Amino acid sequence: MPRKGKLRRAIPFLGPAFLVSVGYIDPGNWATNIEGGSAFGYTLLWVLLLSNLMAILLQTTAAKLGVATGKSLSENCRQHFKKPVAVFLWITAELAAMATDLAEFLGAALGIYLLLGIPLFPAALIGAAVTFGILLLHKYGFRFIEQLILGFVIIVAAVYIVELFYAKPDLGQVGYHLVVPHLNSASILVAIGMLGATVMPHNIFLHSSVVKNRLKKNQPKHNHRVYKYAIVDSLLALNVAWFINSAMIVVAAAVFYKNGLKVTSIEDAYSTLTPLLGGFASLAFAIALLSAGLSSSVTGTMAGQYILEGFLNIKIPIWVRRLVTMIPALIIIGAGINTWKALVVSQVVLSMQLPFTIIPLIMFTRSKKIMGSYANKRWTNILLILVAAIIIILNGLLIYQTFGGEF
Repeated sequence: MPRKGKLRRAIPFLGPAFLVSVGYIDPGNWATNIEGGSAFGYTLLWVLLLSNLMAILLQTTAAKLGVATGKSLSENCRQHFKKPVAVFLWITAELAAMATDLAEFLGAALGIYLLLGIPLFPAALIGAAVTFGILLLHKYGFRFIEQLILGFVIIVAAVYIVELFYAKPDLGQVGYHLVVPHLNSASILVAIGMLGATVMPHNIFLHSSVVKNRLKKNQPKHNHRVYKYAIVDSLLALNVAWFINSAMIVVAAAVFYKNGLKVTSIEDAYSTLTPLLGGFASLAFAIALLSAGLSSSVTGTMAGQYILEGFLNIKIPIWVRRLVTMIPALIIIGAGINTWKALVVSQVVLSMQLPFTIIPLIMFTRSKKIMGSYANKRWTNILLILVAAIIIILNGLLIYQTFGGEF
């Protein structure tokens, strides 16, 4: 078949991984990447490449579970675990989804605050209204939401292509540090933050759920194509997310590190870009942040919805879920609580939940009884266990360091 025909045939299958990919460019990633680039230049680019390879393995495995069983990870937990275990896993997953939603909602509010120059609380209310509007479009079909989110991802990627043009990075250094690991006692904590925060529980639940929208009953050939294209979809979407994250580090290194400026917050990065690169660069930065915040807020809400439906077989309108999960963020902003500390606490919640997501995923996908011919090969299981161990250990170190531990 000609390449053009193959591409046209693939397009209807693409989309689920792009929904997932926005979780890898959410505002939490922005802060870590900007801090890493401004403090250590290009030296941590290899960390993002390693993180991306781990993410691709776990997300394609989650998609495979959805295709092979016709059920999401949360539905498989309800089916294969005893009720007390399933309820416990649901509570942990629900807390993680709400913690993720908190970070992403704050990011959208921050983007509006930077663009419009209004106080953070009204910005948060505007962000809530826009997110409600996007979620209500769900009634026009799931494909419509996917295309909208893809549009947001394209905006963020386009902005960072422009930012790279303005920043004029050292391409030789970029290529070198992309493949040559470099780590010291000063940069290890930021590197752990990048690696440990790469895989978020809600992304695994989300991917195993949304891929089911492509399946057809009693059509194994079609469903096998869904799995094949899910791999292509993941490679495309997660590599776009990797490019964006890497571009954040490169821009921070070329602009802030080069000028001896250590930037540790998104607000500082925005205000510092104007004198160094001009007003257009900072405006583009704020637009990209808003796009990332809104899109990740929408997909975070959807993930929470799938978690509730899968574990408890309960359906509620998605706007009700959005209303409930935005209340903690509005309270934090309205009470004047430090948003950076709130983001740190949300990361700790995600870190603690991660084993309860990854371990069931490996248990199910290695089982021939559950997966049939889709069951993991031996080398896949070894890689998954290795990746899971690395991520869990790094998240444990993150928790240890967050509560004052030193190493």
